[in-house]
Order: sequence, then C-alpha cells, then structure tokens
Amino acid sequence: MTKKHTYGQILKSSALIGGSSILNIIIGIIRTKAMAMLLGPSGVGLMGLYGSIADLTISVAGMGINSSGVRQIAEAVGSDDAERIARTAAVLRRISILLGALGAVFLIGFSGPLSKLTFGNDQHATAVALLSIAVFFNLVSAGQGALIQGMRRISDLAKMSVLGALFGTLISIPTVYFLREEGVVISLVLVAAMTLLTSWWYNRKIQTQMHTISASQVGQEAAALLKLGFAFMVSGLLMTGAAYAVRLIVVRKVGFDAAGLYQSAWALGGLYIGFILQAMGADFYPRLAAIAKDNPECNRVVNEQAHVSMLLAGPGIIATLTFAPLVIALFYTPKFEGAVEILRWLCLGMILRVISWPMGFIIVVKNVQNLLIFSELAWTVVYLGLAWICVNSFGLKGAGIAFFGSYVFHVFMIYAIVRRLSGFRCSTANLQTSFLFLSLIAVVFCGFYALPFLLAMGVGTLAVLLSGVYSIQVFLNLISLDRIPRPVLKSLQWLRLAPSGYSEINDLEPISKTAISDSVVKNKLFVDMKWSIFAFMVCALFSMWIYGYDRGADWSAGLDSIESKLEMLMSIFHIKINNGI
Repeated sequence: MTKKHTYGQILKSSALIGGSSILNIIIGIIRTKAMAMLLGPSGVGLMGLYGSIADLTISVAGMGINSSGVRQIAEAVGSDDAERIARTAAVLRRISILLGALGAVFLIGFSGPLSKLTFGNDQHATAVALLSIAVFFNLVSAGQGALIQGMRRISDLAKMSVLGALFGTLISIPTVYFLREEGVVISLVLVAAMTLLTSWWYNRKIQTQMHTISASQVGQEAAALLKLGFAFMVSGLLMTGAAYAVRLIVVRKVGFDAAGLYQSAWALGGLYIGFILQAMGADFYPRLAAIAKDNPECNRVVNEQAHVSMLLAGPGIIATLTFAPLVIALFYTPKFEGAVEILRWLCLGMILRVISWPMGFIIVVKNVQNLLIFSELAWTVVYLGLAWICVNSFGLKGAGIAFFGSYVFHVFMIYAIVRRLSGFRCSTANLQTSFLFLSLIAVVFCGFYALPFLLAMGVGTLAVLLSGVYSIQVFLNLISLDRIPRPVLKSLQWLRLAPSGYSEINDLEPISKTAISDSVVKNKLFVDMKWSIFAFMVCALFSMWIYGYDRGADWSAGLDSIESKLEMLMSIFHIKINNGI
C-alpha cells in the first residue's frame, strides 16, 4: 500500500505542476514567437545574454536561499512546531530582501566590467545596471516561493507559476514591440515584477503565529540558512556560470546569430523536461528531506521518482527529436532553422539529466556540502572543456554535443557518489526502463542521419506512439485505477488504453494489484509492449543498414532498391534451405 501511495503522490504532484507547465508552454509559445518575430536571432541572442547576466548575479547574491529555505521550512513543518515554522518563515523573508538589495548593488557596481566581458565594450553598461531591479525582484520572490514550496502548497505553487508567466508575457510583448532591442532589459524587469507580485499574493495566504524573535534566534536561523545555502550558491553559480561561458564561446567562435540559435534550442530543449524537473523539486525535494536519515526509505523514494520521471520524459524527448523542425517553426521563424540539429543533441543530454537529477537530491538532503560542490565543479570543468573543443571542431552543434557528453559523465559520477553515500542502487525496473528509452532515443536520433527525412520522421512518429502507450501501460500497473481521475480513466478506456469494466469504481475501496494485473493481461494492447518496441527497433536498425549499404554500393535509391535487396536476401535464404545449411 505504501508503494502505491508513493507513486500516486508523485503522479499527483506531477499532474499539478505538469498542468501548470502545459499552460506555461502555451504562454511560452506566444511569448517566444513574438520575441523571435520582433527581434530576430541576434535579438534573441542578446536577450539570452542579458538573462545569463541576471541569472549569474542571482546565483551569487542569492546564496542558495531558495533551495536551503525549502529544506529548512520542510524540516520545520515536519517537526509540527508552530513557533519554529513562524520563526524560520520570518527569517527567510528578511534574508531574501537583504540579499536582493545586496545583489542589486553588486550588479550596479560591476555593470561596466560585465558589459565589457560580455559584449566587448561598455555601451551596454546602463542596461546591465538596469537589470539590478530584476535581480532584486527575483530574489525576493524566490524567498516567498521557497516558503510556499517548503510547506508543500503545490497547488498554490502551480497557480503562481502560471499567473507569473501570463502577466509577464502580457506586459513584455508590448514593451519589446514599441522599443525593440532597447526594450529587452525593461521587459526582463517587468517579468520579474510580475513574478514578485504573484508570489506575494499567494505568500500572504500563509498564516503563521508571529512571536517576538530575539537577535540570537535570528542569527541562528540565518546561519543555518546561509550555511546550507552557500553550497547551493556555489552549485547554482557553477551551473549558470557554465551556461554563460558557453554562450560567450558561441558568440566569440561563431557569432551573435549563432548565440540566438543556441538560445532558442536551449529554451525548447528544456521546455518539456522543465515540468518534469519542476515537479521533482516541488514535492519530491521536501518529501525526501523529511526522510533523509532513513537510507533504505530514501533510496526507495528516489528510485520511484526516477522511474516516474523517465516514463514521463521518454515520450516527450522522442517527440521533440522527431518533430524538431516543426517545433522550431512553431516557436520561432524560418530564420531559426539552424537550431534543429543542436536541439536534437540537447535532447540527448536532457534525458540523461532526468536520470541523474533524482539521485543528486540524495546529496542535497544529506547536507553533504563538500560533495555537492565537488560534483558540480567536476561537471562544470568537463562541460566547458568539451564546449571549447567541440565548438572549435563542429561549430554551433558542438555546444549541444558538449552538453550531451557532460551529462554522460554526470550520470556515472553521481551514481558513484550516492552509491557510497547511502548505498543507493538502481532498481531493476529503473534499469529496464532506462535501457529501453535510451535505446529507442538512440535509434530515432540515428535515423535522422542514416535515413531519408520522411522515413526518419515515420520511424520517430511510431516511436512516439509506442513509447507513449508503454508509459501508460506501466503507470496503470503502478497505481490503482481508483486513484485515476474519472474523466482521465474514461478517456483511456475509450482509447482502449485502460481495461474496461471499472467505470463504476468505489473511491473508498482500492482495487487490488492482482485484479489490475489480471485485467491488463486480458487487454490485447497490453501484450508486452516492451517486446514490440524491441522488434520495432530491430526493424528500424535493419532499415538503416539497408539504406546505408545501398548508398555505399552506389545502387539506385528508393523503394526499388530496398525491394531488390529483400528479394536477394530471400533468394539466398531459399538456396541455403535447399542445400541443407
């Protein structure tokens, strides 16, 4: 029962955050399309550079207060001590305002050097200084968001995300429309202001019993927040610093237009995966923090989260790989066509990111600061080293290759660390699911290099359908049907993806796992989709071999060539049979 309850909680939080992310994606389509049409590749690249400067400053000045605040609030809530909750919340709010002010002053003071470092001159110093307002707003709203997340108010967190994105889009598009590139920084400030407003609105709903807090208590709470936050700050600084450095490498080696293409591919590559990682952080992080001292329970929850995340992410990654040209055309303009290849490479890295992130949370909740800093430092060195080599060798797509290579390293490094830290081992279900999806993604990716475009699109489309059905099948075996919302269950039954005969389920009487398994076996769609996917991959690889051999032998291209090859193979097979071989 505990296992089913855990999977149900993961899917519930993923549905809430995922639903808000879908709305954010729709809003993002509108905002991104408008910015692409108004600014072009160079303008989008300029926006990406300004955003990197702001993110870098927030990472330095924020001192990891968002992540450490979530952990401290979650721990206080777990203690059921109302006074402790109120004290931690009050200190968190004050620290956020103080750090926001310090971050703004820092950016104003270093606006000139940052402008020269980023753009090669100080002409953008005023715009960089103006970003200080956005830094202040974002840091204050981060503290408010940490309080909401730490108290596991997932519904409010989802609403806050959607409304912030909506209001930010409504106010940023007209700003850029009238001011063009001069309005880029102003739009970033206005978006941050909307984020602050929405976080304040939901933050004020949290009622805590305020008591007089002594200076020593403030100091103790602040020290606990900042001590843990320092490790998060260094980790965030390394990640945002790496992203900033890679953009500089692209600008220096390829140009501003290439930076815009990279920014567009980066935004789209993380769009779908973003809701997986957000759901992971929204509910999984505070829930894991509460059981951090129980290694077996901690490892079990991480395995379950990783399993669900892979099942959710796999079909989306395959869809992005397959329909990359359509996605680029939908979100941007034909001028961004050059971002398609780098987007596919980024997708390979993103699926590995989904695998490594749940394991990485073990380091976070164990509060092993040295390991957290070491792991992020090692990844950053590998990422930047690969970026420098690959961009020089392969041009723009080299940045995507470097990202993929860095996460190959990251997965093995994190697994080795948490294996030693908590005795973590990947479950059999996780190993099987990871192997299945990684193999399928590799086949689809290689198809676009080995097959004609239309045939590769067909292979990718079938892969999306098969992986989607497989994920639904596994989910239906993980949770009781009574935990699925009635409209969703009826839709699945109408599509023949869920067993029929359970339309009148008593919500108070969960269906046994045996009963579900029996009903699933009777449904023809659930006759081991795993082997169907493997058969599909074998056929796809055989098609690549035929097409590659065909081109290497300089035969005529097309279906006639493939048919002749098959006839030749059949004739050889027939001769061997007749000869008794």
